[in-house]
Parts: sequence; structure tokens; C-alpha cells
Amino acid sequence: MIRTDAVWMSVTPMDMRAGTDTLLARIVQVFGEARPHHAYLFANHRGNRLKVLIHDGIGIWLASRRLNQGRFAWPRAGQTVTLSRGQFDALVLGLPWQRLGEDGVIRIL
Repeated sequence: MIRTDAVWMSVTPMDMRAGTDTLLARIVQVFGEARPHHAYLFANHRGNRLKVLIHDGIGIWLASRRLNQGRFAWPRAGQTVTLSRGQFDALVLGLPWQRLGEDGVIRIL
């Protein structure tokens, strides 16, 4: 649907009332720039909601997801994390994406 070459995750919690302009400003602040075909992920403090902002080279796409039960597996340390496509797919489903390696192989139990 929308091409994404890289997926970046901001570890700092974000207010989910934030819109496109606020998230874009945070991306520039945290990542230095908003690159075309890159997806940027943000979660709320409780970890049950996330927003994905994607710059497609022409415009900005913004999507959100909420878990009715449980939390997204979100890292606590550092500023940013990069994810593979498989890890991203697992994350948005609420699965423990950290267990998947870059090549989709499970290495951590």
C-alpha cells in the first residue's frame, strides 16, 4: 500500500491527541529529519495506543492503533529504535517483536 524503506520507533511517550504537525515536529526534533518512505512510530505513556506517521515523498500519512487489552511491547532505554518489516508487523499486532531478528528468525525466548 504505502512503501516504507525503514521503520523508526520513538521511545519517549507521546500525547495521542497530537496531530500530524505536532508529530512531524517531534520527528524532526528526535530523528533530525523526516525522510521519504520512512515510518515513525509513537506510543502513549500506558503503551496501549500507537501512532504511525509515514512520509511518502509527496505527503504525510497518519494512522493510529489501540489495543483493547494488553500493551504494545515498547523499549524503555535509548532515544530511537529501528525495526525490520517483520518486527513492525508483529508490533502492530501486539506481539513481542523483540523476539524476531532482522531476518525473521526467533533468537530470544
